[in-house]
Amino acid sequence: MRNLLNFLIKYNYWLLFLALEALSFILLFHYNQYQESYFFNSANAVTGKIYEVSGGIASYFHLKSVNKDLLDRNMELETKIQNLEKTLKAHQVDSLELLSIERLPQGSYMLYKANVINNSLNLTDNYITIDKGWAAGIRPDMGVVDANGVVGIVYETTRNYATVISLLNSRSNISCKIVGSNYFGTLRWDHSDSQHAYLEDLPRHAQFNLGDTVVTSGYSSVFPAGIMVGTVDDMGDSNNGLSYLLKIKLATDFGRISDVRVIARKGYQQQKALEQKSIITNE
Repeated sequence: MRNLLNFLIKYNYWLLFLALEALSFILLFHYNQYQESYFFNSANAVTGKIYEVSGGIASYFHLKSVNKDLLDRNMELETKIQNLEKTLKAHQVDSLELLSIERLPQGSYMLYKANVINNSLNLTDNYITIDKGWAAGIRPDMGVVDANGVVGIVYETTRNYATVISLLNSRSNISCKIVGSNYFGTLRWDHSDSQHAYLEDLPRHAQFNLGDTVVTSGYSSVFPAGIMVGTVDDMGDSNNGLSYLLKIKLATDFGRISDVRVIARKGYQQQKALEQKSIITNE
């Protein structure tokens, strides 16, 4: 204790200097928008590089388990495809209504490959970090999917990294519909678990069944119509009793996502600018 007191007394000016420096930087970045934005982007880039290195080391030592996991997933996907085809035939629905990313019209959409280097599941607002940024063509408000279905929407980008608003985020709201129906609603997450979300505002006269497939509606500039979202797991009424509230089993396993695709529709920026202009005009 005596040595600690002697140290503090001996270097009290230096310690005071460091404390004032830290306080000045906090005030600078907190109350100045430009400095705060610059600090956030720089910190995001550094953090992304750390995640990339640590993720690469971890993946190297888990190649055997990853290969086994891929084989299991391939078998699971084959089973899902067979069951889905049977369900579609039973409901007399054309399988082309389910749009895989391989079937996207090449003249209308662009796809960018990316790897997930950081992911969260148990927060109120979960985000995903991918190893591609604006240098690779990634921009905010682009859709993100994996082999199973919708993952989220690009939120912010740096040169080599981007953060994605996961479906498991209170800010996420995606327009979806039930295959074979033109009725649509909004998919939201209620913070309960990482395997389910809720489809809201579905009209009372809409017809559906448990196990029905839920896909993107296409009523936005982010996702084309028909991208897999999940299946109807349970149904109930909304809080006001005027619409249905469906519990959706998400197709994407957010605890296992690794490779993703970023979808960019050509001309989406023009549509977004026009919609924002209409909103401002109405206000």
